[in-house]
Amino acid sequence: MGTGPYLFVDFKPGDLVRGKRNPHYHMSNRPYFDAIEMKGGGDAVSAARAVLQTGEYDFAWNMQVEDELLRRLEEGGKGHIAIFTSGAVEHIQLNNTDPWQEVDGERSSTKTTHPFLTDPAVRQALNLLVDRRAVQDHVYGRAGTATANILNNPPPFVSKNTTYEFNIAKAIQVLDKADWKPGSDGIREKDGIRLKLVYQTAINAPRQKNQQIVKQACKQAGIDVEIKAVPASVYFSSDLGNPDTYTKFYSDIQMYANGLAQPDPGDFMRQFLSTEIASKDNKWQGRNITRWRNAEYDGLYHAAEHETDPVKRAALFIAMNDLVIKETVVIPVVHRTGAAAVANPLHAWPSGWDSYIWNLFDWYADA
Repeated sequence: MGTGPYLFVDFKPGDLVRGKRNPHYHMSNRPYFDAIEMKGGGDAVSAARAVLQTGEYDFAWNMQVEDELLRRLEEGGKGHIAIFTSGAVEHIQLNNTDPWQEVDGERSSTKTTHPFLTDPAVRQALNLLVDRRAVQDHVYGRAGTATANILNNPPPFVSKNTTYEFNIAKAIQVLDKADWKPGSDGIREKDGIRLKLVYQTAINAPRQKNQQIVKQACKQAGIDVEIKAVPASVYFSSDLGNPDTYTKFYSDIQMYANGLAQPDPGDFMRQFLSTEIASKDNKWQGRNITRWRNAEYDGLYHAAEHETDPVKRAALFIAMNDLVIKETVVIPVVHRTGAAAVANPLHAWPSGWDSYIWNLFDWYADA
């Protein structure tokens, strides 16, 4: 059943889906392959090896793997990494609500405020303690560029007003000035509240390395960071009963990547609207995960919804980006390019603005 290039054959949940060529496909002589097999589960490194090292598979998407390892795997000569432009950004979110206090059966409720992340000084210090350049150079390589912006593509929407800085000494000065003083164990505290936070993300090597880079810098500044790594199948699920999903945000800070599904940023920037806050009432399906509320941002967004002049509209989105960065709602780390592992005989053209297999009907392989 269906109008796509392949017809459904069978599906094993969490493992494998198989399809066969659709003889009635609307494009003549398409698709070029008789069958397709897509395997899920596992991890990004295993997927990379299956294409670049063993040759078991022809294609693997979303290569969230350290670039150093990908380069070594490419030396096997069976495949290569295809890099393409996208609007994805690996970023750290700061919780505006209290993840440790439960109100009406809900943690991270908008009826609470975070005990210390609502302090602008703490947010500013954390922003100074993220070594974006180290993450770029030693983790992502070709697949990520250090950035100060949450909105990084297309070029007309990219702000030139922002900068990033890694400066532990300056972070210490900011915290000192805000009267966050080191305790006997070196962890800063103020009014009985200690700067101890839980930093969660999905399990994969680049993100765990990113966590360690941030943890080490925070330790030098007197902030205690507990690292939490959640299986991706859990972290990104919509299971209402699971406390470890990223939309519930039951931690102080968290990291993941999201981006534009199309070149226009309208849908992407909805994630900071007050009306989009994830909560128990909307089954945590709201896009505003940080629970940040700002009337100025809402006004800019709604003005962009009705603006037809492309230059003025781009200026509104740049202003939105700048406000999010100024308020340290999130800490952008790297602007990620798309990265896929492709077997050398295969000709495929993944896009950063759509599904990786948007034009699967055109893929072919050399004999």
